[in-house]
Amino acid sequence: MTREAERPEGPDGQALLLVAGLADLAVSTLSSALGAARGLLRRSDTAELAAEAERELTARGRLALDRYATVPPAHLEILARRALARRAADDV
Repeated sequence: MTREAERPEGPDGQALLLVAGLADLAVSTLSSALGAARGLLRRSDTAELAAEAERELTARGRLALDRYATVPPAHLEILARRALARRAADDV
């Protein structure tokens, strides 16, 4: 019997293949991550690396908060300020 004949068909078979593919991806990603972590633990500058990562994450967090938490000025307020600036420039 060939491998082609053993594969399930239909929607259930497709779902099974997708789940198997996701599981394989998760296992390979996890093993790669563990290998990278093992390599990091062997480094002599681990403390410096962790401090740099903390600074970078803090900067990323600050940028994210600035991007999403800051309310932009109202459009009409900007137009009013420009009009006042033009009037002041015309009066001079």
